[in-house]
Amino acid sequence: MTPDLISTDLKTVLRRLKLSRMLDTLPERLSLARQQQLAYQDFLLVALGDEASRRDALTVTTRVLRAHLDPSMDLDAWDPTANVTFDRTLLNDLASLRFLEAHAHVAIVGPVGVGKTFLAHALGHAACRRGHSVLALRADRMLKTLKHARLDNSYEVELRKFLAVDLLILDDFALDGMDAAESRDTYDLFTERHRAGSIIVTSNRGPDEWLATFADPVRAQSAIDRFTSNAYDLLIEGESYRSRLKPGRRPGGRA
Repeated sequence: MTPDLISTDLKTVLRRLKLSRMLDTLPERLSLARQQQLAYQDFLLVALGDEASRRDALTVTTRVLRAHLDPSMDLDAWDPTANVTFDRTLLNDLASLRFLEAHAHVAIVGPVGVGKTFLAHALGHAACRRGHSVLALRADRMLKTLKHARLDNSYEVELRKFLAVDLLILDDFALDGMDAAESRDTYDLFTERHRAGSIIVTSNRGPDEWLATFADPVRAQSAIDRFTSNAYDLLIEGESYRSRLKPGRRPGGRA
């Protein structure tokens, strides 16, 4: 059956109900219903099920875009032949998102290029599919945003954006030393999200080295203690994973 055989009246009603995308699959569903002699109720369930699935997929896509997640960094896309080592049992547990439901944190620590950002974004994708709000950005960019916000009196608005999401992903945390304002902002963020929202931090430095990057040792100790006391530690070691992200390269093979 072609779309032309669907009555104009039906098309009009579907458009009025904002269901016009059902016309994409309705002809095939009508043919299937006739072949299998589906009951009216079963046919309606199948047709509306297509629309529900489409809307769910669109919602997830929108959530991923708002989160600034890399679309290629999903757990299904991880190359299992990568020469890196980490606690896979822990990663599987994190992928269940129990840590997110418990408002716990995650520290993904390891040398340059071993896939820290990949795994952090992959957990972000899992959270989006489960209906959670996510925001991913580099730690230095977040601190610059807050610093500029102080100049135009929008600090509270910007800080609220980082506090409001269910999962905040901070990439390359503690890469550089922080000045007094940046230290205070980090303290405020870690304190406000303590047991109220989850943070995933990726870093080349372990939490024991973060203290030296703060300008204020007292605030640093308080912020780090809050984070580490409620965080899972995923340590990654091995060779660089980035060569496996080259365009045209297949997992476990060559470009």
